[in-house]
Amino acid sequence: MPFDYKKEYKEFYMPQKKPSIVEVPPMNYIAVRGKGDPNKEDGEYKQSITLLYGVAYTLKMSKKTDHQIEGYFDYVVPPLEGFWWQENIKGMDYNKKDQLQWISVIRLPDFITKEDVEWAKESATKKKKMDFSKVEFFHYEEGLCVQCMHIGSYDEEVATVSLMHEFIKDEYVLDINDQRRHHEIYLSDARRVAEEKRKTVIRHPIKKLDQ
Repeated sequence: MPFDYKKEYKEFYMPQKKPSIVEVPPMNYIAVRGKGDPNKEDGEYKQSITLLYGVAYTLKMSKKTDHQIEGYFDYVVPPLEGFWWQENIKGMDYNKKDQLQWISVIRLPDFITKEDVEWAKESATKKKKMDFSKVEFFHYEEGLCVQCMHIGSYDEEVATVSLMHEFIKDEYVLDINDQRRHHEIYLSDARRVAEEKRKTVIRHPIKKLDQ
């Protein structure tokens, strides 16, 4: 059976519907950076998803090409994730989606290197006749976080975020900055799952009160 990160690392991908503290290890991703309303048809965000999955599946299927990756094992492509922020806005203003900035990412198995990603970009460009130059190899060290499973519309995340912040207030403080971001992991396909049933992991960086 292909290795499934969601099932093997449930502490990172399948938290409860109540807040919890987690120490997230360093991970490698493929990433595309951009800004603007993610709901805009043919917008930059939706284009970024197309680019990410194009490279992700090229890497997964590399086993059937001349590009044999050392240490390769078969795996399920991990879920889409995103780091989000708005310049000069504390927290997240869901009424100003046009001001959103983001880094869309998909996790990579540890055996995939930056050179493998460059190969996949070139291979996908030739096969799909698209420009994959925006895709980058992205290393991220997330560290100590509070997280929670959110069920429902993305616009209703504020209620789950409030629960998370209430949960940490006695021992921790938020540590959102230019390096540590509001983080979402999308476990549901928004094209196929009704808003009220969508599952999204919400994760915020924190630090101890005395640090």
